[in-house]
This record gives sequence, C-alpha cells and structure tokens, in this order.
Amino acid sequence: MKQNDVLIVGGGAIGSSIAYHLASDKDFAGRVVVIERDPSYARASSALSASSIRQQFSTPLNIHLSRHGIEFLRTAPKLLDVDLALKEMGYLFLASAAGQAVLRANNAVQRGEGCAVELVEPAELARRFPWIATDGLVLASFGAANEGWFDGPSLMQAFRRAAQDRGAVYVADEVVGLGRRHVDLRTGGRMAAGTIVVAAGAWSGEIAAMAGIALPVEPRRRSVFVFDVRRPPGPTPLTIDPSGVWFRPEGRFYIGGTTPAAGNDPAGAPLEVQHREWDEMVWPVLAARVPAFEAAKVVNSWAGYYDYNTFDQNGIVGRCPAAESVIFATGFSGHGIQQSPAVGRAVAELIAHGEYRTLDLRPFGYERISAGRPIRELNVV
Repeated sequence: MKQNDVLIVGGGAIGSSIAYHLASDKDFAGRVVVIERDPSYARASSALSASSIRQQFSTPLNIHLSRHGIEFLRTAPKLLDVDLALKEMGYLFLASAAGQAVLRANNAVQRGEGCAVELVEPAELARRFPWIATDGLVLASFGAANEGWFDGPSLMQAFRRAAQDRGAVYVADEVVGLGRRHVDLRTGGRMAAGTIVVAAGAWSGEIAAMAGIALPVEPRRRSVFVFDVRRPPGPTPLTIDPSGVWFRPEGRFYIGGTTPAAGNDPAGAPLEVQHREWDEMVWPVLAARVPAFEAAKVVNSWAGYYDYNTFDQNGIVGRCPAAESVIFATGFSGHGIQQSPAVGRAVAELIAHGEYRTLDLRPFGYERISAGRPIRELNVV
C-alpha cells in the first residue's frame, strides 16, 4: 500500500482548488491524490450550481471569503488560462416590513467590512430599476460592486487541469471506508496518506460517518429554472424577493428558483426537478414582482444538491479534533463555488505550513459544532 502525502476525497471545485493551491505551493513537495467517484461530474454540485458570487452576507468571514474569491475570478484568465465570463452586475435583496430589520443589521455588518452595499428606499428603487413592482417593499440592499455571476463549471475544470499540470493525481473511484490515515475504495483497494481531506460536498456527512464522525452535512435538492420572456426588462442584478424567490440573467434567458417549502426539503431527495415549485412558488412571485415576467416560459431546468450544513449553514473547515489527520472542507450550503478559491488556498496553507496565512478560517472549525456554538448565516439563498 503506497503512502501518499495528501488524499482529497472529492474532486469538485473545493477539492480541486485545494489540490491546485497545494500543488502550487513552493514549500510543499508531497504527493497529492484526488479521489472522485464521478469524473463526468454529472451530479456534482459544482457543475450544477447557479455560480454566483456576493459579499452581502451576515457573517464577516463569508464576506472575506467572497472578497478573495472575486479577486481570484478576475485574475483567472492569467492564473488558470480560462475565461470565466465574469459579469459583475450586483445582487439586489428586497425586503418587506417583516425583513427590514434583518436587512439593516446585515447592511451594518457589510458596511463595517468595507463592502460597496447601499440601502435603497422604494421610490429610489423604482427609479433605478423601473421594471420592479415595489408593492409590499419597504427597503432594498444593492451591491454596487464585487458581486455577480460566472462560469462555475469552467472554474472547477480549470482547477482540476491546473492541479494535474502541477502533479496532482486524480483517481476515478469511490471511497467506501475512512480511517485516520487511509481510505478503502469501491474497487477493493486501500490508499494511505498522512493527511486526508474530506471535500465530498453533499456527501461529506456520509464519508465522515464511515469513521464514526458526526458531521452535520447532507444533500439538499435545489431546482433551477431557465425561462424566456418576450420583452426583457433591461439590465438586471441577481434579485432576491422577500419570499426567497431569486432570478438573474443567463445569456439571452433568465434563471431562477427558490428554497423548497417547509416540509418539502428532505435530505437526499432524488435529483429531479420539482416543476411544482415553478408553478406554485416561483412564477407567481416573478409575475407580480416583474410585470415583464408575467408571460415567462420555462425552456429548460435542472436540479443540484447543496452540501447543506444543518448546524448553522456555514462552511466546516479545518482539522477534526478526534482525528488530526482528517481535515474537513465542506458544508457551504450553496456558497461553495464562490468560496472555492479562498477555501482552497486556506486549506493548502494549513497542510503545507501548519497554519492559515491568507485567511484565518478557525471560526469555521469543527470545534464550534462539538461545543454547540453556531455561527448563523442569515443570508442563505
């Protein structure tokens, strides 16, 4: 059984970013192996993401992660030789009277972190975005810079290519057993390593359970609908209605979705589009909020999984206290693709140097879970 320096379980955006940053670190000369059970990435969350990036979070560390992420995306053509079609058109959060206090509190956090985010009253909102029906709105928050969307699948593939170019080895297999310094594979083999990184996205909880570790991460299905309209309303940021329904442009079309209704968000639900969500939840809100969307027609759709952290909806990053050789990088609850550049660099630093250097991710460590100290992210979309 050949000893590897680092085994990464999961070759999506997070796992491949870790491999890339680790293989790029001049102080690290070890062997990196990435185990990915689906090299086609047909069911990978990274490939099925809406691939957006924002700084409008309620948790300062999430803001820092995304700030690093947007800078990385801007330099990706040089660093990774890839055009990610980055479009910085902002996020627009809308609030009713019930959500006004949370929006103001979040804005205070964001402004304190230096974000270019402004609160907008309904009259000004209607002037800036005349396609919005402001009925029921009392406030909005607009990110005037450093927010938008990009080609997430291309980012994931670019990380993978760059990691391989620097010596990382990708193995197409499935982990069926996890030890402190080894993994067992579906094909019957066993691979050993000094460090094992669990970056298996929505399936990370299942992987951790193989070693008797309780990791509160599970797959939660989200449906995304691609729709066409007769008369596009004009320049549109990624907009989140008070109901939770969101939408943004995607080429000549638009995409949108929502959080499933209470009682209809089970863990590990089949990866099938929930068309009733469009009929009963998404379209009625779109038609009322944007009159130009009243005649919207769905032309495509897909479903993907969030690696949903049931504890506090924030990433779980760092060493496992019960097994120091195991590192977690998972549980991002829909924010993984935008946070992959920063998380990849941070975990690589932790492995190569024994500490975080660029961003201190200790607040997102596993210890908060065992201690029952959640860091709640209020802006989960």
